[in-house]
Amino acid sequence: MGVADRPPVGAWGHTYREEWSPDDLASLTIERARQFDWDFVKFQPRATCFAETFGSVYKPAGHRLKGPVLISTAVSDLESWNTVSAVNAKALQDQVESIGMVARELGRHVPVIQTVFSPLTVAGYLVGKSKSRVVRELRKHPEVVRPALDRIAETLADFSRRSVKAGAAGIFYAISGYASKDSMPEAVYRELVLPYDVGVLEQLPPEAWFNVVHLCGSHLNFSLARDLPVHAVSWSIHNQGNPSLVEGRTIGGRPVMGGLGQRASLLYGTPSEVETEARRAVAETGGRGLLLAPGCSVPPRARDINLAAIVGAVAA
Repeated sequence: MGVADRPPVGAWGHTYREEWSPDDLASLTIERARQFDWDFVKFQPRATCFAETFGSVYKPAGHRLKGPVLISTAVSDLESWNTVSAVNAKALQDQVESIGMVARELGRHVPVIQTVFSPLTVAGYLVGKSKSRVVRELRKHPEVVRPALDRIAETLADFSRRSVKAGAAGIFYAISGYASKDSMPEAVYRELVLPYDVGVLEQLPPEAWFNVVHLCGSHLNFSLARDLPVHAVSWSIHNQGNPSLVEGRTIGGRPVMGGLGQRASLLYGTPSEVETEARRAVAETGGRGLLLAPGCSVPPRARDINLAAIVGAVAA
């Protein structure tokens, strides 16, 4: 296999209306992948589908700029952790079917990776997306919370395997906020949480050749990336206290995904500013060990002309 003549490029963001329908989500994902000429597709399922699987209830906001509206949480108090189980199989099955449609239509030359939230990220959604509460209860009452995390992790591992069987090239494993020093010290994360992350990732089938860990947030405990069995690490270099692309590549010891400001240049900048930022990322890394992408999900208000500028910057 030869070396690519430029860094692979891709971007993603929620489509709040279409994401409630597997067919609509697949159709729009395919359309945008072709429109922007992405080299890879990070599939963007409904963020709440994982919590819905375990009993939380959401409804559509009915607006293209607004995410799902929470109706009720699955874990209302400490004792509720004892009853956490996968009660809504359709929420994840929809995502398996949708990514299968995308992978079949785009073909093997455009790999598609499935988004999978970490067990602790899902648990945070189950209490109403409260990072402080779920971390507090895990640290104070591990005998209550950890069995629930075991069940969540097994469901996520199964979802990952089914997604790969449907055609995904791998997974985009998102740890949303909890890998931050602001959430817990690294030693605590390693003791209480890291085994769940490694457990899910180690159950991926051999066909999963494109697996990425996404460390979401600021002040990251970035060295965690070294201990996760993935092919690349994704994070926002624009968040406070986070390493640069080269620093992250060195610390993580693997290729990096990012470089573009999803809430800066891509959202508020001009195409010229996006191109400048993209070329800066390529120059900083020498174009090696880099997948050029936003540091996180691009808001739906971002203009198409800015997204188109990403490929334009490196294809010239």
